[in-house]
Amino acid sequence: MIFRNGKWDLPKGKIELNEDIKKCAIREVEEECGVKNLVIIKKIKDTYHTYSIKDKKILKKTTWFLMQTNFSGKLSPQINEGITNVVWLNDNQVEQKLKNTYGNIKDVLNESII
Repeated sequence: MIFRNGKWDLPKGKIELNEDIKKCAIREVEEECGVKNLVIIKKIKDTYHTYSIKDKKILKKTTWFLMQTNFSGKLSPQINEGITNVVWLNDNQVEQKLKNTYGNIKDVLNESII
């Protein structure tokens, strides 16, 4: 999980021009967390949320994937994106973080179980 803007979250981002959604997902996790050697296992679900930029409401669709990696290096938060912490968590630790997260993150995590 990542810690950004005072909340625990999962890495996500914006797709680049002509970029495949799966490549985007892997790139964003690599950039935001410093994780390498990611492999997508399956698509979890799509979610939608809104946010504002300069008083303009934006509807964002996010496609979530379950991934795995053999990476054992140090995690590194993407500070320039406002991410101040990146952590691996066990089930009990995830439950604690879900007390300070966004509504759809719990749903995504519940559906990510293989």
